[in-house]
Amino acid sequence: MPTLQQARAWYAQADSVHDFDHVLRVYHLAEELAHMEGADLEIVRAAALLHDAEGSHPAGEGRKSHHHESAAFAAEVLTAEGWPAERIAAVQHCIRAHRYRSDGETPTTLEAKVLFDADKLDVLGAIGVARVIAYAAIRNTPFYAPPSQKFLDTGVEEEGEPHSAYHEYLFKLRKVKARLFTPRAIALAEERERYLGEYFARLIEEFEGRA
Repeated sequence: MPTLQQARAWYAQADSVHDFDHVLRVYHLAEELAHMEGADLEIVRAAALLHDAEGSHPAGEGRKSHHHESAAFAAEVLTAEGWPAERIAAVQHCIRAHRYRSDGETPTTLEAKVLFDADKLDVLGAIGVARVIAYAAIRNTPFYAPPSQKFLDTGVEEEGEPHSAYHEYLFKLRKVKARLFTPRAIALAEERERYLGEYFARLIEEFEGRA
């Protein structure tokens, strides 16, 4: 089983949104969900530690394929530890299925659903605010820009329209709760989602000089 010390080294060059602090939060949330749901803890722990191990470098373009790259890296790590092929495959499925956007696998195992939920909870609430603003800074995009009608209707920006932190909230963050699987994660998401919505409502009021 990979250790926390090993995992810390894998994320030494990660950006501030997908760093070891993020991994630790996901790891502990995934443990809690796994205990409650009766999931295989070893599979869940290994997947949590390895899920962002590749493609998380500052301002890099590896995010789009990081779930595949991290799954391949997981196979290397776990093969070296002597894990059987079927358990390595189970960890890999968790990692490939944790991505929110549509090019990832759909979580089919309980362990994959647990990791997906734990990872997605970390984009909500106060941490979610901090992460989405930090990611906008990393990508050199604004924390707020008025979305175009095209974006509101289709989720696709007009030519030259920045994908601000608020755009990401509209496109992804406010929809996360509906994608969760486990009852505990859904319950936690309720309050976190409410906080996130209130934050962006206040942000827009202040941005427009109304508060």
